[in-house]
Amino acid sequence: MANPDKLPWYALYVHSRAEKKVYARLSDMGIEAYLPLVTRMKYWSDRIKKVEEPLFKSYLFVRTDMKNYYDIVSIPGATRFVCFEKEAVVVPENQINAIKKYCEDFTEDDQTIDNTELHEGQLVRITRGEMMGLVGRLVSFSNKKRLIVHIESVGHYLPINIARTKVEPVYEKQL
Repeated sequence: MANPDKLPWYALYVHSRAEKKVYARLSDMGIEAYLPLVTRMKYWSDRIKKVEEPLFKSYLFVRTDMKNYYDIVSIPGATRFVCFEKEAVVVPENQINAIKKYCEDFTEDDQTIDNTELHEGQLVRITRGEMMGLVGRLVSFSNKKRLIVHIESVGHYLPINIARTKVEPVYEKQL
């Protein structure tokens, strides 16, 4: 049998709100999976609660070989692997490690910084942390402290909620 640490990672698309259930089923099957989770404050009319939720809605990552393909996609809630030209796309190990580091460092309490030099639709570069150097498009300001940036990964745009202190504007002449 192949060394599990040498097997490639794949992105698995799952039904909405089924991420944790599919992750548990994969673990029960002995298949290594990674579900990036972050803790956020959720506000309801009658309470405030810390909630652990997936970083990427409807996605999780699986380390496997393709002989398990049909077993994995037949799990209730699993839909399909992210594919390009009918081939499951391998997610590089360094991207998985960057996502893990991002989840470890995730906080909603980063300091406030002036956002006047940024505007929606602008390219920004991540300047700190494991994702340093990645360029994405600023989608929106989630509040005065954080930005929503789309980073293209495995042929899909995945939203990254990142502290304003970790990005800088990118101008076309800098690319």
